[in-house]
Amino acid sequence: MTIALATAWHPRGELTRFIKQLPYLQNAYSGMAVSMPPEVDEEVVKRLQKLPQVKVVITPDWSWGRYFALQQALEIDCTHVQYADFDRLLRWIETRPQEWQQTLEAIRQQDCLIIGRSAASYQTHPQALIQTEAISNQVVSFLAGQRMDVSAGSKGFSRQAAEYLVANCEPGHALGTDAEWPLVLKRAGFRVSYVTVDGLDWESADRYRQKAADQLSQREAAENYDADPENWAMRVGVAMEIVQMGIRTVGKEINPRKGR
Repeated sequence: MTIALATAWHPRGELTRFIKQLPYLQNAYSGMAVSMPPEVDEEVVKRLQKLPQVKVVITPDWSWGRYFALQQALEIDCTHVQYADFDRLLRWIETRPQEWQQTLEAIRQQDCLIIGRSAASYQTHPQALIQTEAISNQVVSFLAGQRMDVSAGSKGFSRQAAEYLVANCEPGHALGTDAEWPLVLKRAGFRVSYVTVDGLDWESADRYRQKAADQLSQREAAENYDADPENWAMRVGVAMEIVQMGIRTVGKEINPRKGR
């Protein structure tokens, strides 16, 4: 069974790290669909387009990134698809490669695998994320009927589940997909499973570095993040988007999966 990678990436200095990890990515995935925002640096795009097994798609609007990545991944020969926010995935591969590989094997066994953060991983984040995501996670968990951390930007799907999402969801919901995708699949009759990992610790401290930030740098960056009130306001907006999308999803008509 083969896995394609669907990933949304807003580059913030990670290209060198991407290329360094490329052999591991090529070995793990049958292909990679990378969606990028319309304002992305053309030089980054040109370099990516020259890489084997990499399919680049520029979105008309960045809120379409996750949907476009998933859609394009289905053009790759595969039995399963992992969706991952690229900056998080890159840190995971660099810091805990064995755990990442084990999780890929788990994806192969599931219709839908939501990959959440362990308690230790969660605590590396700024309080602005910890406190607001606690609310959105609690709401989505209630709507799904199972406790999950849905906001770690990493999910695995069987091909049938990914095809169902592309056919029954629409682009433009951005982070609302954290609620929409598992709830749509659960209501359609797909099995939604859950696992936590250590490797999805806070990734934003890695920006414009040559390698993943160490724990001290990560902690200092988190404190600086929390010191800016605008970051708190933004994270409240993100949590609200996820909650609203969850409520909207449980209220809409869902067609049962074929072959149930």
